[in-house]
Amino acid sequence: MPENAHVRHSGDGEAFWMLNGLYEVKASSDETNGAMTVMEMTIPEGMGPPPHTHPGTESVYVIEGTLRYHIADETVEGGPGSFLHIPEGTLERFEPTSTVRLLITYTPGGIDKFFAEAGEPAHRREMPPQSDTPPDIDRLIEIAKRYGIQMQPMPDA
Repeated sequence: MPENAHVRHSGDGEAFWMLNGLYEVKASSDETNGAMTVMEMTIPEGMGPPPHTHPGTESVYVIEGTLRYHIADETVEGGPGSFLHIPEGTLERFEPTSTVRLLITYTPGGIDKFFAEAGEPAHRREMPPQSDTPPDIDRLIEIAKRYGIQMQPMPDA
């Protein structure tokens, strides 16, 4: 196999708990020479990220579950088989409307380092025990800045 080839099986690689979800790194920026980061995310209903922009593009494939995606001034519904591509610098966020499992590719890579700092290592390949305290969005905003991500507080409901 070529030296720069990458193979990852289920349960391999780094995984983080964040926002009550499981964030698994399928291909890190280090493994792809910075070309991309690929992650599988399992996120419970109502626990999507705050509005944000980031350097590079984001391509999202919905494996299971449903979500509502806010891309700039548009809102779209997605379910299994839906694919969304968000251009660099576009303000976006999503709200899982059920537990959702996503495969997300970020180009270029590097965002895996944000998840490593903002999350905590997953002790098991399952969603973490549910937290009784709301997420510290101010902390996420500060960490995000270090990785070129411009994150905003959650909009009022």
